[in-house]
Amino acid sequence: MITRILHPIRKFRANEDGNATVEFALIIPVFLMILMSTVELGLITIKQSMLERAMDLTVRDLRLGTGADQQHDDIRDSICARSGFIDNCETSLRLEMIQVDPFNWTAIDTTADCINAVEEVQPVRSFISGQSNELMFIRACMKFTPIFPHWGLGDDLQKDDEGRVSLFASSAFVQEPR
Repeated sequence: MITRILHPIRKFRANEDGNATVEFALIIPVFLMILMSTVELGLITIKQSMLERAMDLTVRDLRLGTGADQQHDDIRDSICARSGFIDNCETSLRLEMIQVDPFNWTAIDTTADCINAVEEVQPVRSFISGQSNELMFIRACMKFTPIFPHWGLGDDLQKDDEGRVSLFASSAFVQEPR
């Protein structure tokens, strides 16, 4: 009687059908999370690099462009034209430019202005074009939505109320004499 009960149990325990399916079901979510995090990190790195490159090229033009009175929208459009990989750059990029006195140093506010699409359009917080031989600090903040906002790295990124992530680029330059 006991052997009739134990025989099917031993047969079930010795059966290895479905082992690969169980392993696959346990491991595939981890691999998918790693894959999605890798793609997300790669795209963030590309966007950050393109923003910094566009900022560097634009700052070079600002520094060497003697006599040109550039305003916020002109500089933003120049950065947007050079960035290439930033979606809706005109509406997701915000600039701040501050004149800095190296002989009377005051700390620059560490929080950058970013655009929040829910709010009304805010005036530019501080944007001074600067005169010749003046030290200028420029900072750009852009926002974007992660590709996988609820998986892997995209879930761990610091986001605003709309689920958008901020990237920053900054530079300093001295206006050439006119």
